[in-house]
Formats: sequence, structure tokens, C-alpha cells
Amino acid sequence: MFGSQLFQELTKGFPTITGIRWFNLGVLVLTPAVALYGLLWVPILPKTAICAVGYYVYTMLGITAGYHRLWSHRSYNASFPLQVFLILAGASAVQGSCYWWARRHRSHHRYTDTDLDPYNSERGLLWTHIGWIIFDSKLKAGPAEITDLRKDPLVQWQHRWYFYIQAVFGYILPACIPGLLWNDWLGGFYFVGALRMTAAHHSTFAINSIAHYLGSTPYDDKHTPRDHLISALLTMGEGYHNFHHQFPMDYRNAFRWYQWDPTKWFITACHWLGLASHLRVFPSNEIEKGALTMKLKALKDVQDSLEWPVPSDELPVVTWETFQAESKSRTLLLVSGFIHDASEFLDNHPGGRALLASNTGKDMTAAFFGGVYSHSHAAHNLLAMMRVGILNGGVEMPLEKVVPPSQWLLITSNSPTASEHPHPITVPASDT
Repeated sequence: MFGSQLFQELTKGFPTITGIRWFNLGVLVLTPAVALYGLLWVPILPKTAICAVGYYVYTMLGITAGYHRLWSHRSYNASFPLQVFLILAGASAVQGSCYWWARRHRSHHRYTDTDLDPYNSERGLLWTHIGWIIFDSKLKAGPAEITDLRKDPLVQWQHRWYFYIQAVFGYILPACIPGLLWNDWLGGFYFVGALRMTAAHHSTFAINSIAHYLGSTPYDDKHTPRDHLISALLTMGEGYHNFHHQFPMDYRNAFRWYQWDPTKWFITACHWLGLASHLRVFPSNEIEKGALTMKLKALKDVQDSLEWPVPSDELPVVTWETFQAESKSRTLLLVSGFIHDASEFLDNHPGGRALLASNTGKDMTAAFFGGVYSHSHAAHNLLAMMRVGILNGGVEMPLEKVVPPSQWLLITSNSPTASEHPHPITVPASDT
């Protein structure tokens, strides 16, 4: 019963399923099963373990530097030898041909989080991770411009011969390397082949799934892509997904020098060696604008959670006579033309209750601004919260003495929200 409920919960965002892609399902089921059997029954030689890691890096570079950054986004130009290296490495991942992969990835960027997005994150983690790969549905990837892919002879060659190429580089070669060099055929098959491929599959799939749920949105939060170190560690730097969706033409996924992006370093090294050129980068000024926008948005949320002084245009303007009359029933102090109700602050005043109470109804501007004591920014902020009115014909003050320090850098908005304010002075009809 519990298993059925869990399955329904995991698949509730799925579209209507019209069939199963049996080849894809077979690869995604049999490969980890073979890897698990090897882990349980076959000893792992140190040389084979190193070979598996090295071949994993080769495979992932085929996806990250090749399928993704080169052919999907054209973020740099690669020499023909580098293209061959990458397109064969991409085939070793057994994730489809470069033509198939890049076409769908372009649709993903153009129609992110919609039904035209092949791995729409709104349909849940399971769908974005493997569901869209193993199930047929009536959903179709949105149209994308792929003229360059159609005209690319290497991409088309790999597409035509993909099943043969992926068999050689995905299964045969990984077994042959340890087998021929140190006679570990089983280790090559189970670990360099199956285990490496399983890790490459689910690391790459995690960018479609986890990278749209786990992490932060430092550049934009309009869509679901997020940045996270774990995703970057798994995928040779592809985990800075929020950056990538904002600046997809950039050959980097990690903009900051300290962020983990081996694919960026690989492409840079190829550039130094003369194998890559025209590395495209988005203007740093515009990247920083996006980062600043999100920081300001976070600060705006904090700002909106705080209580602020009543805006000047919402305060009543009263005469000196009204101010004097009201000051007899509560402690009202005049500072910078604003009338402040300090009644509830009397017992908390550091100078004592009597100091405020004895000056009710008086202009305390000079005293507050250093005539008696030079008050701190915190005192200015607190005093502004006590504003209840403006004296008609009161003194004019420089802006820095009217605006409390907490509002010198106030973040504005086109849709300000209403806030609760202290009760203002009741203005008699004769004063309006």
C-alpha cells in the first residue's frame, strides 16, 4: 500500500504515457545491475579503479565540453581533432547521439519549465531524471534552430553510426584497456564499462533533475535552475545551473575563479594549446547586474519584514496650539519639525524618565543633535519610529536630519506594500 502511494506521488506530474522506450530502459536497468554484480563478486584492482575514474572523466568531458558547451551552445570553436575526441567521448556516455542530445537541450533552454521543455522540472524529479528518457508520451520538444547541427558533417556522421560507435566506446574499449594492458578483462567490463557508465548517466541526469530543485538562485529566480556545489562535483562543473541558464552562451558554468568547473579549465587548456578558439563569455558587468539584482531582492524581503516610520506624506500637519494641547496628555517632543510621541519610551530612556517628561511640548532639535548629547544612528532610527505628526510652519532641516540612517539606502519598489504605523495625532477640523 505504501509503495503504491509512493509511486503515485513520484509520478503525479507525469504526462499520459503512450509507450516505453525499451532500448533506453534496458540500458538504464541492465547497466547498473551489471555494475552492482561486479562490485559484489569481482575484485577491484587499483589500476582498474584508476582507469575507471580516468575513463569517467573522458566520458563526462564528451558530454560537458562536447555535447553541451560546444554543440548545444556553440560557446567556443574547436579544432577538428578536438571535435573528434569529444564526439567519441560523448558517444561513450551512451546518452544518444550528439544531434539528438543537442536538439533537445536547445528546446530545454528555449522553453524552460513548460510542456515544450523535454525535461520540464514542473513534472517532478523522477520525470526530469529518467522518466522523459524511458517513457513515450504525447509531449513533443518545442522547435529549436538546428541548422548548424544538420550541416555539421561530424555530428551527422556520429548520428548515422551512433549505435556502432557507442558500442565500441561505451562497452568494448572500456573492457579492452584493462584487459589488454594488465589482463583484467572482468574489471574492465564491470568497472570501467558498467560502473563508469552508470555514474556518468545519473550524474548527467542530475543536472536535469536535482539542479532544478537543490541549491541557490544567485542570478535569477524566474525559472527553476539552481547552483549547487554537489551538482558541480558530480558533473565536471555543470552544477552552476542558475548561471548557465542566464548566460548559456558563456563557455564557463562557474563564473567565480574559486568555483569548481573542470570543464572550463579543460576548454581553457585547449585554448592555450591552440585546439580551441573564440571562447565566448558574457560581459562581466551584466553578470554582476544579475547577481546584484538577486542580492537586492533578498535584502528587499528583509526590508519589507521590518517596521518603518510613517511616511511624511501620511503624517498630519498640526498647529503649534494643537501640539501644545496634546503634549499635556502625553510626552510629545518636537525634533526637526516632526512631532514624536515618546510616552512609551520614558522608562527606557538612558538619560532617565524625567529628562523626557520635563521637555514635553518643547523643540528638542538642538539638544538631540548634539546640544546635550550626540545621539547614535540607532537613536535616530528609534526616534523616527515615534513620529506622529508634522508641525505647521516648523523648522526646515537638511535631508540627512530628516531621513533616519536606516533609510539612507532604502530599496524602492514599484509595488510598495502597506504597513502598520503608530496612531497619528487627531487633527481638529480647524487645523485642516
